[in-house]
Amino acid sequence: MSKKEGFPGTDFKELPKSHDQVNNVNFWLEDYSDIFSDFDHRSYLQRALSFDLLCELKRATREVKDGVKLNFYLHHKKRNKSNEKLIEERLVDHFSKHYHILRYERNKVIYTGLAFILFGVILMFGAAYLLHGDASTLFLAFLIILLEPGGWFLFWEGLDLVVFDADNLKPDLKFYKKMNDGFIFFHSYDKQ
Repeated sequence: MSKKEGFPGTDFKELPKSHDQVNNVNFWLEDYSDIFSDFDHRSYLQRALSFDLLCELKRATREVKDGVKLNFYLHHKKRNKSNEKLIEERLVDHFSKHYHILRYERNKVIYTGLAFILFGVILMFGAAYLLHGDASTLFLAFLIILLEPGGWFLFWEGLDLVVFDADNLKPDLKFYKKMNDGFIFFHSYDKQ
């Protein structure tokens, strides 16, 4: 969600052209505070988002590929366009911030894992060189014993980081990417 897209009054022509790419997620609110934590009473630009809202968003968008259209419905008498603009800005900032943090963390895990793999392979090459070179001294034999398990450890630990630890971040990263690329709208409804 770029800061210019999705603000109240946004023209629907800005949405992706294919209807299949747009997935509506709808929330009916009693008031704007339903979006935020009950324990945080700062301004709308600073308040923490509701844990329940984030959990529901994750659940509702699990099957969504991209193009999330987040719709908040509020009774027309309770709507305030300036509050909606602040809330939307807060949501956009939250989703963008967390997407970039998770992307950075995942890249860091992958790069650390690749470094482990590289150093593991270097240690294994060192052990192989010492083993097939002149390994007649006690010191060289000790180095072989030290380098070979170290190389295997770093190699497998690096693979674990790249394959498994980076994958653990993938669901949250995908969620925040969808929300970061989505749209936010406020709508009115009448209580019947």
